[in-house]
Amino acid sequence: MSVTPEPGLLGPQIALFEHALRLHQQHPDGVLPREGEPYPDEQRRRSGPSTQRARDQRLYGADVAVILDRHFSQPDAQPSELADAFRDVYLPIHRNDHIVAAALRADRQRVRQTGRWLVRHSTDRNAATVGLTLLAADAAEGDIPLIQTIGLLSDWFGPLAAEALQRRRGGAEALLWLAERVAGWGRVYVVEALCRIGAAGSRAWLLRHACDGDYLNGYFAGKVATTAHLHEAITSTDVDDDLVDHTGRLLRTMADCDGMGMTLGHYPPAPVVLAAHAVHLARQPPTANRYVDAAMIADYLAAKPSNRCGCTAEQRDRIVQQYLAVLEQPDWRAAIRAGRGLNSDFFAWFTRHTAARLRLGMSSDGTENDER
Repeated sequence: MSVTPEPGLLGPQIALFEHALRLHQQHPDGVLPREGEPYPDEQRRRSGPSTQRARDQRLYGADVAVILDRHFSQPDAQPSELADAFRDVYLPIHRNDHIVAAALRADRQRVRQTGRWLVRHSTDRNAATVGLTLLAADAAEGDIPLIQTIGLLSDWFGPLAAEALQRRRGGAEALLWLAERVAGWGRVYVVEALCRIGAAGSRAWLLRHACDGDYLNGYFAGKVATTAHLHEAITSTDVDDDLVDHTGRLLRTMADCDGMGMTLGHYPPAPVVLAAHAVHLARQPPTANRYVDAAMIADYLAAKPSNRCGCTAEQRDRIVQQYLAVLEQPDWRAAIRAGRGLNSDFFAWFTRHTAARLRLGMSSDGTENDER
Protein backbone atom coordinates (compact mmCIF):
# COMPACT_ATOMS: atom_id res chain seq x y z
CA MET A 1 0.00 0.00 0.00
CA SER A 2 1.32 3.43 -0.91
CA VAL A 3 -0.38 6.78 -0.43
CA THR A 4 1.49 10.08 -0.78
CA PRO A 5 0.10 13.26 0.82
CA GLU A 6 -0.39 16.19 -1.51
CA PRO A 7 1.69 19.18 -0.35
CA GLY A 8 0.25 22.60 0.23
CA LEU A 9 -3.34 21.55 0.97
CA LEU A 10 -3.12 20.78 4.66
CA GLY A 11 -2.96 24.27 6.14
CA PRO A 12 -1.26 25.10 9.43
CA GLN A 13 -2.73 22.10 11.25
CA ILE A 14 -1.88 18.56 10.21
CA ALA A 15 -4.68 16.54 8.63
CA LEU A 16 -5.85 13.35 10.31
CA PHE A 17 -4.85 11.39 7.22
CA GLU A 18 -1.31 12.75 7.15
CA HIS A 19 -1.00 12.08 10.90
CA ALA A 20 -1.90 8.42 10.27
CA LEU A 21 0.41 8.20 7.26
CA ARG A 22 3.42 9.61 9.11
CA LEU A 23 2.94 7.20 12.02
CA HIS A 24 2.52 4.29 9.61
CA GLN A 25 5.76 5.18 7.85
CA GLN A 26 7.51 4.98 11.23
CA HIS A 27 5.78 1.69 12.16
CA PRO A 28 4.99 0.04 8.81
CA ASP A 29 4.36 -3.49 10.06
CA GLY A 30 2.79 -2.96 13.45
CA VAL A 31 0.13 -1.18 15.47
CA LEU A 32 0.52 2.60 15.76
CA PRO A 33 1.72 3.73 19.20
CA ARG A 34 -1.34 4.40 21.39
CA GLU A 35 -3.36 3.55 18.25
CA GLY A 36 -2.49 6.98 16.86
CA GLU A 37 -3.72 9.01 19.82
CA PRO A 38 -3.69 11.86 20.58
CA TYR A 39 -5.15 13.00 17.26
CA PRO A 40 -4.10 16.39 15.86
CA ASP A 41 -7.48 17.96 16.72
CA GLU A 42 -7.46 16.74 20.34
CA GLN A 43 -6.76 20.12 21.96
CA ARG A 44 -9.36 21.92 19.88
CA ARG A 45 -12.00 19.32 20.69
CA ARG A 46 -11.32 19.63 24.38
CA SER A 47 -11.46 23.43 24.39
CA GLY A 48 -14.29 23.86 21.87
CA PRO A 49 -18.05 23.70 22.47
CA SER A 50 -19.45 20.27 23.29
CA THR A 51 -21.80 18.76 20.74
CA GLN A 52 -25.31 17.85 21.80
CA ARG A 53 -26.83 14.54 20.79
CA ALA A 54 -30.45 14.32 19.76
CA ARG A 55 -32.52 12.62 22.44
CA ASP A 56 -33.95 10.19 19.91
CA GLN A 57 -31.22 7.90 18.58
CA ARG A 58 -33.17 7.56 15.34
CA LEU A 59 -32.23 11.19 14.61
CA TYR A 60 -28.48 10.70 15.01
CA GLY A 61 -26.85 11.90 11.79
CA ALA A 62 -29.94 13.70 10.49
CA ASP A 63 -28.37 17.15 10.90
CA VAL A 64 -25.30 15.94 9.00
CA ALA A 65 -27.55 14.75 6.18
CA VAL A 66 -29.16 18.21 6.01
CA ILE A 67 -25.72 19.82 5.59
CA LEU A 68 -24.80 17.34 2.86
CA ASP A 69 -28.09 17.78 1.02
CA ARG A 70 -27.60 21.53 0.99
CA HIS A 71 -24.02 21.17 -0.22
CA PHE A 72 -24.80 18.71 -3.02
CA SER A 73 -27.76 20.83 -4.19
CA GLN A 74 -25.27 23.55 -5.19
CA PRO A 75 -23.54 22.44 -8.42
CA ASP A 76 -20.51 24.67 -7.91
CA ALA A 77 -19.91 23.90 -4.21
CA GLN A 78 -16.41 22.58 -3.51
CA PRO A 79 -15.54 19.80 -1.01
CA SER A 80 -13.29 22.21 0.90
CA GLU A 81 -16.39 24.21 1.87
CA LEU A 82 -17.34 21.30 4.16
CA ALA A 83 -14.04 21.34 6.07
CA ASP A 84 -15.52 23.14 9.09
CA ALA A 85 -19.19 22.30 8.56
CA PHE A 86 -19.44 19.41 11.03
CA ARG A 87 -17.43 20.58 14.03
CA ASP A 88 -20.45 21.38 16.21
CA VAL A 89 -22.68 18.42 15.33
CA TYR A 90 -22.84 15.02 16.98
CA LEU A 91 -21.46 12.45 14.57
CA PRO A 92 -21.76 8.66 14.97
CA ILE A 93 -18.58 6.73 14.14
CA HIS A 94 -20.53 3.75 12.77
CA ARG A 95 -22.55 3.49 9.57
CA ASN A 96 -25.45 5.94 9.70
CA ASP A 97 -28.53 5.59 7.51
CA HIS A 98 -29.23 9.34 7.35
CA ILE A 99 -25.74 10.12 6.04
CA VAL A 100 -25.75 7.17 3.64
CA ALA A 101 -29.15 8.27 2.29
CA ALA A 102 -27.77 11.75 1.63
CA ALA A 103 -24.88 10.17 -0.27
CA LEU A 104 -27.26 8.08 -2.37
CA ARG A 105 -29.40 11.12 -3.23
CA ALA A 106 -26.43 13.00 -4.70
CA ASP A 107 -24.41 12.56 -7.86
CA ARG A 108 -22.16 9.53 -7.43
CA GLN A 109 -19.02 11.17 -8.79
CA ARG A 110 -19.43 14.24 -6.58
CA VAL A 111 -19.95 12.02 -3.56
CA ARG A 112 -16.71 10.18 -4.33
CA GLN A 113 -14.74 13.38 -4.86
CA THR A 114 -16.11 14.91 -1.68
CA GLY A 115 -15.45 11.79 0.38
CA ARG A 116 -11.89 11.54 -0.90
CA TRP A 117 -11.15 15.19 -0.22
CA LEU A 118 -12.56 15.09 3.31
CA VAL A 119 -10.68 11.91 4.24
CA ARG A 120 -7.39 13.14 2.82
CA HIS A 121 -7.40 16.79 3.94
CA SER A 122 -9.64 17.20 7.01
CA THR A 123 -8.01 18.54 10.16
CA ASP A 124 -11.23 17.86 12.07
CA ARG A 125 -12.17 14.25 12.78
CA ASN A 126 -15.88 14.91 12.26
CA ALA A 127 -15.25 16.05 8.69
CA ALA A 128 -12.95 13.09 8.05
CA THR A 129 -15.64 10.77 9.44
CA VAL A 130 -18.23 12.20 7.07
CA GLY A 131 -15.80 11.71 4.20
CA LEU A 132 -15.23 8.09 5.20
CA THR A 133 -18.99 7.53 5.45
CA LEU A 134 -19.37 8.82 1.89
CA LEU A 135 -16.68 6.42 0.69
CA ALA A 136 -18.32 3.57 2.61
CA ALA A 137 -21.47 4.16 0.56
CA ASP A 138 -19.45 3.50 -2.60
CA ALA A 139 -17.36 0.56 -3.86
CA ALA A 140 -14.49 2.08 -5.88
CA GLU A 141 -11.41 -0.14 -5.50
CA GLY A 142 -9.05 2.79 -6.05
CA ASP A 143 -9.96 4.20 -2.64
CA ILE A 144 -8.69 1.16 -0.72
CA PRO A 145 -5.26 2.65 0.22
CA LEU A 146 -6.92 5.87 1.38
CA ILE A 147 -9.39 3.94 3.54
CA GLN A 148 -6.69 1.68 4.97
CA THR A 149 -4.54 4.65 5.99
CA ILE A 150 -7.25 6.53 7.87
CA GLY A 151 -8.38 3.19 9.28
CA LEU A 152 -5.06 2.89 11.12
CA LEU A 153 -6.55 5.45 13.55
CA SER A 154 -8.80 2.55 14.35
CA ASP A 155 -10.40 3.44 17.64
CA TRP A 156 -12.31 6.24 15.87
CA PHE A 157 -12.22 5.35 12.17
CA GLY A 158 -12.12 1.55 12.44
CA PRO A 159 -15.88 0.85 12.14
CA LEU A 160 -16.33 2.85 8.93
CA ALA A 161 -13.03 1.69 7.44
CA ALA A 162 -14.09 -1.91 7.95
CA GLU A 163 -17.52 -1.16 6.46
CA ALA A 164 -15.96 0.55 3.45
CA LEU A 165 -13.38 -2.16 2.76
CA GLN A 166 -15.76 -5.09 3.01
CA ARG A 167 -17.89 -3.56 0.24
CA ARG A 168 -15.03 -3.57 -2.25
CA ARG A 169 -13.52 -6.22 -4.50
CA GLY A 170 -10.27 -7.18 -2.82
CA GLY A 171 -11.76 -6.15 0.51
CA ALA A 172 -10.68 -9.32 2.33
CA GLU A 173 -7.01 -8.75 1.49
CA ALA A 174 -7.33 -5.08 2.44
CA LEU A 175 -8.94 -5.99 5.76
CA LEU A 176 -6.21 -8.54 6.51
CA TRP A 177 -3.59 -5.84 5.95
CA LEU A 178 -5.41 -3.56 8.37
CA ALA A 179 -6.11 -6.33 10.90
CA GLU A 180 -2.37 -6.89 11.33
CA ARG A 181 -1.91 -3.22 12.23
CA VAL A 182 -4.75 -2.44 14.64
CA ALA A 183 -5.55 -3.36 18.23
CA GLY A 184 -8.26 -2.74 20.82
CA TRP A 185 -11.64 -1.72 19.45
CA GLY A 186 -10.17 -1.30 15.98
CA ARG A 187 -9.29 -4.99 15.93
CA VAL A 188 -12.84 -5.85 16.94
CA TYR A 189 -14.29 -3.91 14.00
CA VAL A 190 -11.88 -5.32 11.43
CA VAL A 191 -11.98 -8.96 12.56
CA GLU A 192 -15.78 -8.87 12.68
CA ALA A 193 -15.76 -7.56 9.10
CA LEU A 194 -13.48 -10.43 8.05
CA CYS A 195 -15.91 -12.86 9.64
CA ARG A 196 -18.83 -11.28 7.81
CA ILE A 197 -17.03 -11.65 4.48
CA GLY A 198 -16.03 -15.23 5.25
CA ALA A 199 -13.41 -15.26 2.49
CA ALA A 200 -11.42 -18.48 2.13
CA GLY A 201 -8.20 -16.49 1.84
CA SER A 202 -8.57 -15.09 5.36
CA ARG A 203 -9.23 -18.43 7.09
CA ALA A 204 -5.59 -19.24 7.84
CA TRP A 205 -5.07 -15.81 9.46
CA LEU A 206 -8.28 -16.04 11.47
CA LEU A 207 -7.27 -19.48 12.77
CA ARG A 208 -3.82 -18.34 13.90
CA HIS A 209 -3.71 -14.60 14.53
CA ALA A 210 -7.16 -13.05 15.11
CA CYS A 211 -6.97 -13.08 18.92
CA ASP A 212 -4.10 -11.01 20.29
CA GLY A 213 -4.93 -11.64 23.97
CA ASP A 214 -6.82 -8.38 24.56
CA TYR A 215 -9.97 -8.57 26.69
CA LEU A 216 -11.99 -7.16 23.78
CA ASN A 217 -11.29 -10.34 21.80
CA GLY A 218 -14.36 -11.68 23.60
CA TYR A 219 -16.58 -9.82 21.16
CA PHE A 220 -15.37 -11.83 18.18
CA ALA A 221 -13.72 -15.06 19.41
CA GLY A 222 -16.85 -17.15 18.85
CA LYS A 223 -17.37 -15.63 15.41
CA VAL A 224 -13.81 -16.54 14.47
CA ALA A 225 -14.24 -20.11 15.73
CA THR A 226 -17.40 -20.64 13.69
CA THR A 227 -16.49 -18.68 10.56
CA ALA A 228 -13.05 -20.33 10.24
CA HIS A 229 -14.40 -23.82 11.06
CA LEU A 230 -12.04 -24.25 13.98
CA HIS A 231 -13.39 -27.72 14.78
CA GLU A 232 -12.27 -28.98 11.37
CA ALA A 233 -8.85 -27.32 11.53
CA ILE A 234 -7.88 -28.50 15.03
CA THR A 235 -8.92 -32.11 14.32
CA SER A 236 -7.20 -32.33 10.94
CA THR A 237 -3.90 -34.08 10.26
CA ASP A 238 -2.18 -30.76 9.41
CA VAL A 239 -1.95 -28.95 12.76
CA ASP A 240 0.90 -26.54 13.57
CA ASP A 241 1.96 -24.83 16.77
CA ASP A 242 0.49 -21.47 15.74
CA LEU A 243 -2.91 -23.09 15.25
CA VAL A 244 -2.75 -24.89 18.60
CA ASP A 245 -1.62 -21.76 20.46
CA HIS A 246 -4.32 -19.62 18.88
CA THR A 247 -6.93 -22.29 19.64
CA GLY A 248 -5.89 -22.02 23.28
CA ARG A 249 -6.38 -18.24 23.18
CA LEU A 250 -9.79 -18.66 21.52
CA LEU A 251 -10.96 -21.22 24.08
CA ARG A 252 -9.66 -19.17 27.00
CA THR A 253 -11.43 -16.10 25.63
CA MET A 254 -14.71 -17.92 25.00
CA ALA A 255 -14.60 -19.31 28.53
CA ASP A 256 -14.73 -15.80 29.97
CA CYS A 257 -16.70 -13.60 27.57
CA ASP A 258 -20.24 -13.95 28.89
CA GLY A 259 -22.18 -10.83 27.89
CA MET A 260 -19.72 -10.00 25.11
CA GLY A 261 -19.87 -12.82 22.60
CA MET A 262 -20.33 -16.55 22.12
CA THR A 263 -19.27 -18.63 25.12
CA LEU A 264 -18.28 -22.29 25.19
CA GLY A 265 -21.80 -23.13 26.37
CA HIS A 266 -23.23 -21.84 23.09
CA TYR A 267 -20.51 -23.31 20.86
CA PRO A 268 -21.69 -26.77 19.68
CA PRO A 269 -18.24 -28.18 18.80
CA ALA A 270 -16.84 -27.20 22.24
CA PRO A 271 -16.13 -30.75 23.52
CA VAL A 272 -14.42 -31.76 20.27
CA VAL A 273 -12.25 -28.65 20.12
CA LEU A 274 -11.37 -28.73 23.82
CA ALA A 275 -10.35 -32.39 23.71
CA ALA A 276 -8.30 -31.89 20.54
CA HIS A 277 -6.53 -28.86 22.03
CA ALA A 278 -5.63 -30.82 25.17
CA VAL A 279 -4.19 -33.65 23.06
CA HIS A 280 -2.11 -31.29 20.90
CA LEU A 281 -0.96 -29.37 23.98
CA ALA A 282 0.61 -32.52 25.42
CA ARG A 283 2.80 -32.79 22.31
CA GLN A 284 4.05 -29.19 22.44
CA PRO A 285 7.14 -27.86 24.21
CA PRO A 286 6.09 -26.17 27.47
CA THR A 287 5.95 -22.38 27.71
CA ALA A 288 4.52 -20.09 30.35
CA ASN A 289 1.85 -18.73 27.98
CA ARG A 290 0.70 -22.21 26.97
CA TYR A 291 0.57 -23.19 30.63
CA VAL A 292 -1.53 -20.17 31.56
CA ASP A 293 -4.02 -20.65 28.72
CA ALA A 294 -4.49 -24.34 29.54
CA ALA A 295 -4.82 -23.70 33.26
CA MET A 296 -7.42 -20.96 32.79
CA ILE A 297 -9.45 -23.17 30.46
CA ALA A 298 -9.29 -26.08 32.92
CA ASP A 299 -10.19 -23.78 35.82
CA TYR A 300 -13.28 -22.56 33.98
CA LEU A 301 -14.36 -26.09 33.08
CA ALA A 302 -13.86 -27.34 36.62
CA ALA A 303 -15.77 -24.45 38.19
CA LYS A 304 -18.82 -24.29 35.92
CA PRO A 305 -21.76 -26.64 35.42
CA SER A 306 -21.12 -28.85 32.43
CA ASN A 307 -23.88 -27.24 30.35
CA ARG A 308 -22.07 -23.88 30.72
CA CYS A 309 -19.05 -25.53 29.09
CA GLY A 310 -20.90 -27.01 26.13
CA CYS A 311 -20.11 -30.52 27.42
CA THR A 312 -21.68 -33.38 29.28
CA ALA A 313 -20.39 -33.85 32.83
CA GLU A 314 -18.38 -36.87 31.70
CA GLN A 315 -16.81 -34.98 28.78
CA ARG A 316 -15.96 -32.00 30.98
CA ASP A 317 -14.31 -34.12 33.68
CA ARG A 318 -12.27 -36.06 31.14
CA ILE A 319 -11.04 -32.88 29.44
CA VAL A 320 -10.08 -31.28 32.77
CA GLN A 321 -8.03 -34.36 33.60
CA GLN A 322 -6.35 -34.17 30.19
CA TYR A 323 -5.28 -30.60 30.89
CA LEU A 324 -4.13 -31.35 34.42
CA ALA A 325 -2.06 -34.29 33.20
CA VAL A 326 -0.09 -31.84 31.06
CA LEU A 327 0.15 -29.07 33.66
CA GLU A 328 1.47 -31.44 36.35
CA GLN A 329 4.42 -32.62 34.27
CA PRO A 330 7.77 -31.46 35.70
CA ASP A 331 8.91 -29.64 32.55
CA TRP A 332 5.60 -27.74 32.34
CA ARG A 333 5.77 -26.81 36.02
CA ALA A 334 9.31 -25.57 35.44
CA ALA A 335 8.12 -23.41 32.54
CA ILE A 336 5.48 -21.63 34.59
CA ARG A 337 7.83 -21.17 37.55
CA ALA A 338 10.20 -19.36 35.22
CA GLY A 339 7.28 -17.17 34.16
CA ARG A 340 9.18 -15.68 31.25
CA GLY A 341 7.14 -13.15 29.29
CA LEU A 342 4.37 -12.87 31.90
CA ASN A 343 3.41 -9.61 33.57
CA SER A 344 4.42 -9.87 37.22
CA ASP A 345 1.08 -8.61 38.55
CA PHE A 346 -0.81 -11.07 36.37
CA PHE A 347 1.54 -13.88 37.39
CA ALA A 348 0.91 -13.16 41.07
CA TRP A 349 -2.86 -13.12 40.48
CA PHE A 350 -2.67 -16.35 38.48
CA THR A 351 -0.82 -18.26 41.18
CA ARG A 352 -3.09 -16.98 43.97
CA HIS A 353 -6.31 -17.81 42.16
CA THR A 354 -6.24 -20.08 39.10
CA ALA A 355 -3.30 -22.26 40.19
CA ALA A 356 -4.61 -22.45 43.75
CA ARG A 357 -8.10 -23.56 42.69
CA LEU A 358 -6.64 -26.29 40.49
CA ARG A 359 -4.25 -27.31 43.30
CA LEU A 360 -1.25 -26.97 41.03
CA GLY A 361 1.06 -26.50 44.00
CA MET A 362 2.48 -23.04 43.29
CA SER A 363 3.18 -20.29 45.79
CA SER A 364 2.56 -16.63 44.96
CA ASP A 365 6.11 -16.26 43.62
CA GLY A 366 5.65 -19.24 41.31
CA THR A 367 7.83 -21.65 43.32
CA GLU A 368 6.77 -25.07 44.55
CA ASN A 369 4.87 -25.22 47.83
CA ASP A 370 4.20 -28.03 50.23
CA GLU A 371 0.78 -29.05 48.88
CA ARG A 372 2.32 -31.52 46.47
